[in-house]
Amino acid sequence: MPCNRAPVLINLLLVNLMNAPHPNQAPKKTHIMILTGFLGSGKTTLLSRIISWETDLSGTVVLVNEFGDIGIDGLMLKNAGSDIIELTSGCICCTLSNDLRLTLNRIWEQFQPRRILIETSGVADPKSIASVLGEPSFRQRMELKKIVTILDADYWGAREVFGPLFFNQLEMGNLILLNKIDLLEKEAIPLFLKEIHETFPDSQVVPTIHCAIDPETLWMEPAPKTFHIKPIHFYRATSLKTPVPEPDPHHDHDEDSRIPLSGDAVNASYFVTFSFRNPVMLDEASFKKFLALLPWEVFRVKGLVRFPDRTLMLNFVGGKWEWSPWDGEPETRLAFIGWGISGDQTLQNLKKCIVEF
Repeated sequence: MPCNRAPVLINLLLVNLMNAPHPNQAPKKTHIMILTGFLGSGKTTLLSRIISWETDLSGTVVLVNEFGDIGIDGLMLKNAGSDIIELTSGCICCTLSNDLRLTLNRIWEQFQPRRILIETSGVADPKSIASVLGEPSFRQRMELKKIVTILDADYWGAREVFGPLFFNQLEMGNLILLNKIDLLEKEAIPLFLKEIHETFPDSQVVPTIHCAIDPETLWMEPAPKTFHIKPIHFYRATSLKTPVPEPDPHHDHDEDSRIPLSGDAVNASYFVTFSFRNPVMLDEASFKKFLALLPWEVFRVKGLVRFPDRTLMLNFVGGKWEWSPWDGEPETRLAFIGWGISGDQTLQNLKKCIVEF
């Protein structure tokens, strides 16, 4: 999709910058996170959540790139308690590239923030922003840590109509939020999760309603990612039941403006949580195989895992996991979050990993 040349606003939010490094201190690299996604996917909803979290956002700057000549997103975020400064007009992925360079340099020289969040417009290609951040002058000061792509679940069902930009946004995402699943038939969700994992195997995928994720999931260190941009015909919508018309690029759809596809739409009650706590030891090879074979509907596992020679902290999100040391009491204590799954069956499979003496 060609980038529309209509005026686009960029807003600058300064979040708790009084705790940013002092100018006389040696600055560390600023970490960049890009929030991207097609029109109406829920980017501003996620950003509003982040700003409202009771987590340490000291030294954080947020750039908001709006499509159109009225700063609606900026107004919403201002109501969330942040200061807004309009910087310029243009599109962050084409005409605004030079302005983006100037803005990032100005922010770094003035504040040396530890983190910058960039919310793109719905028609911005994150590859262009990543390209700017990859320039030598920025690599010395900044590091692109993560790209979060918000995917309107309806749009995945009609993905054939959206073109290369839509897939570039998804391909670039380290973390993909399959958002607005409450507007889907419940049978579609496990199918969509499977398709997205198969299409973008290096990405974490988490289903959400109104972008409701926890801070630890968002800030989790991303796994290395290999890009596999494919021709459009590769993305044929095998699961499409009811075509969804292409959205009007001049209208950012309201979160609640659509109705479910059927009377059997899902809601938050389909999310399930269950846990396992036991001092037993698990066989490491068997447990890692257990993780690899978890159904895509199990998208979050967190806690302690006791192996015969050590206990580790596990953080599993959307098909990818990381380990960290644990020096406390040795035990296995795991919390699971999933969608429409049998906790009993998952726990039965987990118990097969117990070391027998």
